[in-house]
Amino acid sequence: MLEELEIRSLGPIHHAVLRPAPGMTAITGETGAGKSMLLNALRMISGGTAAARMVSPGEDGAWAQGIFAVSEDSDAAAIVHGAGGDVEDGEIFLTRTLPAKGRSRAVLNGRSVPRAVLGDISGELVTIHGQADQLRMASAGRQREFLDRYAHDDALLDAYRSAWKRLNEADSRLRGVTEQESDAMRKADYLRESIERIDRVAPHAGEDDELKAMRDRIENAAEIARGVGGALAALDTSQMDAEGDVPGALPLVEQAVQSLRSIHVHGEYGEIADRLTAVSTELSDVVFTLGGMLGGEEEPQDLDTINGRIHELDELTRRWGPTLADVIAWREQAGYDLEDLDASPERVERLREERAQAYKEALAAADDLHEARKAAASELAGRVTDELGSLAMSGAALDIEVEPRGRSAAPDPGDFGPLDANGVDDIRFLFTPFPGSPKLPMGKSASGGELSRLMLALELVAADRGMNGGEDFAMTFVFDEVDAGVGGKTAVELGRRLARLARHAQVIVVTHLAQVASWANAQFVVSKTVDTKDDDAGADTTVAEVRDGARVREIARMLAGSESEASLTHARELLASSGASR
Repeated sequence: MLEELEIRSLGPIHHAVLRPAPGMTAITGETGAGKSMLLNALRMISGGTAAARMVSPGEDGAWAQGIFAVSEDSDAAAIVHGAGGDVEDGEIFLTRTLPAKGRSRAVLNGRSVPRAVLGDISGELVTIHGQADQLRMASAGRQREFLDRYAHDDALLDAYRSAWKRLNEADSRLRGVTEQESDAMRKADYLRESIERIDRVAPHAGEDDELKAMRDRIENAAEIARGVGGALAALDTSQMDAEGDVPGALPLVEQAVQSLRSIHVHGEYGEIADRLTAVSTELSDVVFTLGGMLGGEEEPQDLDTINGRIHELDELTRRWGPTLADVIAWREQAGYDLEDLDASPERVERLREERAQAYKEALAAADDLHEARKAAASELAGRVTDELGSLAMSGAALDIEVEPRGRSAAPDPGDFGPLDANGVDDIRFLFTPFPGSPKLPMGKSASGGELSRLMLALELVAADRGMNGGEDFAMTFVFDEVDAGVGGKTAVELGRRLARLARHAQVIVVTHLAQVASWANAQFVVSKTVDTKDDDAGADTTVAEVRDGARVREIARMLAGSESEASLTHARELLASSGASR
C-alpha cells in the first residue's frame, strides 16, 4: 500500500506530498492543473522512463519518493532482500532523482540500485491503468497468470510443474548420455583400432633394446670379427687355423702348468700350478665364447628385417609409451575399457523409455490443467462482460481463448513438443469494445477510458474471487481516464465499483466526475495558483487534501463549475449518499 508520495521540482509542482487513504482516494482538479504529474511521479519511482523536460524550469533536477507498507513475507520484500536491501519497520522507500542534465538515479531504501530493480518491486505494489501505460494484462504471460489465479488451480499447477521438472530431468539425463554415447563410440573405435595395431605387432617387454643391440652387432660386424679374431689368435692359434711358430696364450699357460707339475721338490710349486690351472680353465671358456661369436654372425639381409621391427616398436612407444612395458600395460587396460563402453547402448535405451514415460505424464497433467483453465475462462469472461454492462459499455465483451497446442509423439532429447513450463495452452484475452467490432487483443482494441474500465472490471472480478490471496491492500491500483465518456447514473455505478474494489485494495482514481469522487475515502485537489504580485514568479501547482466544507465546495465545483447554494446542496447530498452506500 502506498503510504506517501512526495514530489519536488517535477513539472509545475515545486513540492507536494500525497498521503492516500487505505481505501479509495480521488484526485481532482481543473484540466491542465497538473494531475498528470502525480502519475508521472508514480511512473518514475516504478522505474519508468523519465525525460529531463519533466524537470521544473530553472531547477537543477526533479525528485520523487514513494513509501510503501509491505509485509515481511511479501513478494516485494523478497525482491528487496534479493537486491541486498532490508525492509525496515514494514516499509519500502522507492526514490528517483532526475537531473536537468545527465542520467537519473534509482534508490532503494537509501541505496543506489539499477532502475530495473524499482520496476520489479513496484510491479508487486502498484498498477497504473491509463492510456500512457502498458496494460497489466497486455502480455500472454500476465493473462495466463490471471486466469490461473481465478481458476484456483494451484494443485493442478503444482502437479504439472512437478511432471515438467521430472521430464526436464529425464531429458537432461538422456541428452547427457546420448552425448556421452557419441563420445563413447568415438573412444571405443579408437581403443579397438589401437588394440588391433598393438596385437598385430605383438611386442614383448625389452624387445626393442634387444633388437637395437643386435643391429649394432650387425652394423659393426667387420670390426667385431677383427677384434674377436685377434683375441682368439692371441689366446689359441688353433682356433683361427693360423700358421706360425708363435703359440697362443692358452697353450703357453698349459705348458707352464705342466712344467710346475714336473717339479717333485717340496714347496709352493703345486699351489702355483693350481692357480695357473684355474687361469687356463677361464681362458678356455673365453676362447669358447669368442669362437661362438665368430660363428653366430647374422646374415646381411637380416639387418633390414631388424630395422623394420625396431621402427614398428618405436611407433608403439611414441603413442602409448614411453616404454614397451607401458605399451603392453596400456593395451591390457584398453581391453577392459572397451568392454565397459560396449555396454552403453542398453543404458541409453533405458533412459529413452524413462523420458518417454515422463513426457506422457507431463502431457496428462497438462491436459488436466487445460480443462480447469477452459472452464475458468468461460466463467471469468462472462462475469467481466456483465461488469462491463454496468460501466456504460453495453455490448462490450471479453472472450478468453484457451487453445491447446498440437500433439506429437515423444520427441527427441531437447524437444518438448507442445509443452512448455506453463503447460500446453496458448491463452489470449480478446476484447470487443462495441457491438460489431471484431475480437481484438487487449491493449489494441479500445480507447484509454474503455481500457481502464475493462481493467476495473477484471480487478473487480478478481477481488470478488479473493485472488489477492487474502492480503488486503497489498496492491495499489491507479485509474486514469476511467471516467472518459461516462456521466449520470453510469458515473454513480462507476464510483460504486471503484469503492467496491477499494474494500480489498488501495485505489487511486484521477477523475473529473463528482459522482466518482464522492465515493472516495479521501480527496486531493490539484490546483494551479498564480502570484499576481510577482510577474516573474509564474504559476505554482499545489496538491492538498480537502475535507468537510472544502470537500463540499470541490464537489460542487465539479458538479456545476461554481459554488452556488444549489450546487453546494447537491454536493452535500451526493457525499452523504455515497458515504452511506459505501
